[in-house]
Amino acid sequence: MKENAPEQYPDWDLLVSWVAVVEAGSISDAASRLSISQAGVSQRIKALETTLGTALLDRTTRPARPTAAGQRLFEHAIVLLQGADQMVESVRNVTRAKRVVVRLGCVDSFAATIGPIIIKALAGTSHQIRLWSGITPTLDSQLEARQLDMAVTTNGFSQSPGIRRQKLFSEPYFVVLPRNCEVDHFTTLADLSRHLQFIRYSSRSVIGQHIDAYLAANFENIERTCEFDATDPMLSLVAAGLGFALTTPLCIWQSRHYIPEVRVVPLSAFSRHGRPYPQLSRSFFLAFRENELGNLPAGLFDLVRRTFERQVSYDIAKALSLKLEEVCLPVDEPISDSVPR
Repeated sequence: MKENAPEQYPDWDLLVSWVAVVEAGSISDAASRLSISQAGVSQRIKALETTLGTALLDRTTRPARPTAAGQRLFEHAIVLLQGADQMVESVRNVTRAKRVVVRLGCVDSFAATIGPIIIKALAGTSHQIRLWSGITPTLDSQLEARQLDMAVTTNGFSQSPGIRRQKLFSEPYFVVLPRNCEVDHFTTLADLSRHLQFIRYSSRSVIGQHIDAYLAANFENIERTCEFDATDPMLSLVAAGLGFALTTPLCIWQSRHYIPEVRVVPLSAFSRHGRPYPQLSRSFFLAFRENELGNLPAGLFDLVRRTFERQVSYDIAKALSLKLEEVCLPVDEPISDSVPR
């Protein structure tokens, strides 16, 4: 007895072409969507009809419309193609999740304070974090060039559509003064700069650009004298009584050996025409490519959020004699309880 011939199934490309024809409404529009010729699309539809043994297009209408069989095929094809996409992505995620080395780039203040906590928390897992530090523009460029797998920067906007950025936390800026400096008789920062030189971050850094824009917006024209790319030499001069600076709690915590010699006051301690200075803050973002590295980005996001809000911010607030809410500004996204795998 002769065995039945195996069932012949349509190729994926034929199904993709059929879905494109139905969704686009015409063969010409489908050809444009698929970047192939109209003749190529027509050949695929005819091959599909031959395989299934039925007409899929009613060619007596203009434009041609799907037959009842063609509409049923469209409905099934949509489900099959979606399932195929999920299958491929699932298989790729298994491979990505087992990557041993993950390259994480962080701005210097983050790398020096929270970076070691991340390394310790992920020790013994399937991920080995290779931590790099640098400035935001460089790290963003390295992420886009795939020289980094993830990055923690102060940039909340992506030029590349495949890179997602999630806000981790925000922190305010403070005025940092020598320990014995009193600010009660000063009104503006410009007034203060006439008694103490302003030691600033250079305009090469994002934090320097941020502060420069804030001063310009508040009509503060302060002479440029000492400039640094890093916090440590800047605070060394403040601690020596040679000037004042604007910086953030995390930067101060990075150079916390100077805390006994400095005084931290909020920007609102200064005023112009009787109005306190507005708050200035910066935010940190975790940047990564979507659908890569499995659950690691989500786990790292939660780990950093918990670490800053429940440990680092407490330590900083205590060391600087500040309230917790003065160090850790609220963010919109809730913290989940997942952990890195």
